Amino acid sequence: MARLIVVSNRVQPPGDGGEGSVGGLAMALAAALREHSGVWFGWSGQITPEYTGQISMQRSGDVTVATVDLEEQDRQEYYNGYANRTLWPLFHYRVDLSAYERSFSEGYGRVNARFAEALAPLVAEGDVIWVHDYHLIPLARELRARGVNNRIGFFLHIPWPSRRLLVTLPDHQELVEALFDYDLIGFQTEDSAGAFRDYVTGEIEGEMDDEGRARAFGRTAQVGAFPIGLDIENFEAAAHGEVALAEYERMVASLNGREMIVGVDRLDYSKGLEERFLAYEQVLEDHEALREQVFLLQIATPSREEVDAYQDLRARLDAVSGRINGAFATVDWVPIRYVNRAYRRDELAGVYRAAKIGLVTPLRDGMNLVAKEYIAAQDPDDPGVLVLSQFAGASEQMGQALIVNPFDRAQVAEAIAAGLSMPKAERVARWRELMDGLRASDVNAWREAFVRALMQS
Repeated sequence: MARLIVVSNRVQPPGDGGEGSVGGLAMALAAALREHSGVWFGWSGQITPEYTGQISMQRSGDVTVATVDLEEQDRQEYYNGYANRTLWPLFHYRVDLSAYERSFSEGYGRVNARFAEALAPLVAEGDVIWVHDYHLIPLARELRARGVNNRIGFFLHIPWPSRRLLVTLPDHQELVEALFDYDLIGFQTEDSAGAFRDYVTGEIEGEMDDEGRARAFGRTAQVGAFPIGLDIENFEAAAHGEVALAEYERMVASLNGREMIVGVDRLDYSKGLEERFLAYEQVLEDHEALREQVFLLQIATPSREEVDAYQDLRARLDAVSGRINGAFATVDWVPIRYVNRAYRRDELAGVYRAAKIGLVTPLRDGMNLVAKEYIAAQDPDDPGVLVLSQFAGASEQMGQALIVNPFDRAQVAEAIAAGLSMPKAERVARWRELMDGLRASDVNAWREAFVRALMQS
């Protein structure tokens, strides 16, 4: 295949996949780019006093990393504004938190135009361009306007909202129209792909054919679901490395004979952390015998701290966790260990392995690779139990987890209690099915399925 050009908002040079506290997008793209002598293009994360369009180029193995700096106005309007105060809450079904300002949409359009202006000269004939996530929906439109006729695919890592929610966005039709400059539009789940199809046929009087092609605005784009997987080989290597083993032994020593429930999330209102704390409180209220025998370790990495909604969330979580600990703690037991810092992937692998329950209960999530990492880190002879939200994209693939409605406090509490008491034979059987699924749909299968569909679209 020709060169693969990956475009994402932020760029993290691909390493060996075993270290660092990188997110799911960075891990997946690093694994994809290692297969090709490709280019990874995006924002450097740096702010410049005045935008120049100058590209910084560096090599990381066989991958060329190309980045541009943005102005402070770009960061505020494009990133903090339209991407994270308008689209992110809306796409996660929090229309009440979605803020729309004309300057946000102007900044969003301006940065996508700047990205296209910088990227277009790097594109050679035959290159395949793979654009990632909600920050860059208009990028194909801008590239086409600059004469780029290569195949361009778009993959959305977060959920696509229902039609009734999307139409609350001013200029929603313009946003969707921009997607039709892509040859392939990919989603994490059939649920999101179905919501997009419903918008096309129900809101803009477009058409869907039997081959999954959408027709609207005089253009045609292939539409499909491509659930992202783990870079399983590298993750397993990290999970069996020295750092993971040391962290596992450290966690086991800290258990003091108790069972651990673990949650690992970005500090975000979509993750359902407040609801999770309240469900855990319900466990302690309903099962007195579990008090002092179990604890919840919640790792919540701070993010987007300049956005008011995130500051409010952190304050609420501090208050709820403090109240629960105050009500139930004893002199030698704290019910919730609540940690606000980032951990390396290999460290987290050791933490996952020591946990009897992996608690992954987002209110809405595109996929959630933590669910998959928890399973991949387990001891095959004595695995833990995954409690998984039905609103995480991963639930479409991981039916052997205990699937719950995160809004139903009692149901989540019952699932936690059931997982803690689940017989070993059942835990092993569930884990084996889940692990087989992870191997069959790993990051390589995801990449190959998307690129194949893009080439055939």
